[in-house]
Amino acid sequence: MKRNVMRAAWLVTALFLAAPVFALDIEKLKTGGPYVPTPQIVVDQMLKLAAVGEKDYVIDLGSGDGVIVLTAARQYKAAGMGIDIDPELVRQSNASAQKYGIADRVRFVQQDVFKADLGQATVLALYLLPAMMIDLRSKLFNELKPGVRVVSHDYHLGQWMPDDTIGFDVAEKEAITGVPRATLYKWIVPAKVAGSWQIKIAGGETYELALKQRFQAITEATARAGIRPLRPQAVSLRGDEFSFLLPDGRIVARFNGRVSGESMEGTVELPDGKAPVKWTATRIAGAAVVTE
Repeated sequence: MKRNVMRAAWLVTALFLAAPVFALDIEKLKTGGPYVPTPQIVVDQMLKLAAVGEKDYVIDLGSGDGVIVLTAARQYKAAGMGIDIDPELVRQSNASAQKYGIADRVRFVQQDVFKADLGQATVLALYLLPAMMIDLRSKLFNELKPGVRVVSHDYHLGQWMPDDTIGFDVAEKEAITGVPRATLYKWIVPAKVAGSWQIKIAGGETYELALKQRFQAITEATARAGIRPLRPQAVSLRGDEFSFLLPDGRIVARFNGRVSGESMEGTVELPDGKAPVKWTATRIAGAAVVTE
């Protein structure tokens, strides 16, 4: 697996090596680092954290020996694809798929991970050097569909905070990284909600909602009914699920819904035991969209 677990100290030391060796190390960095197998216990926990099932399509960037995609297919009946720059590892991975009788559901291709088409992914697996994780961040945020689960071994996405993190001891890692422990991170790709929206409640009020977004975090939310300013509360975005409270006078309405591109829809719960009613929203043309 093109696994990227070189420690920072190793990288600093490499700067002082002879020119030919230094050039070789640079080439390794360009391709994501040296091949380092991922222990099976780590693979199992990554797939468990991502809640992989038979309807999933798992893409592994830097797939190496293919163990993540192969395990997802064998244990969970998922489909998937591994992408690696090393042609020999790709050949070995495809041979393993043939051996296990799952080549109709999984495949491995030689490709630069930055050029990979991520459109089919419902789960994305990563074990890449920290710098590559950051370089890939915009691609993941902009190309993956809302709700896709991203899981990473040891390295995170910087200011895109994980939705879940777990750590556990893995004794066999110590010989490779010097640290006998694994940390796994999980993100749920959020919908793009930044901008201004016009909300209509069936048979009721119309509001304008303005949002600023940094990944899954809503950093600012304002609203108005006509010229009356309102302040949304408890604004939450998880994948394509969007919810918030909207106080309007003595009434506090609870909005729950889903985002689909330039529109939203759901139900709003009103006080006094009234039955929930439908609400819809459309993004106002020309609204600025903040992606990062």
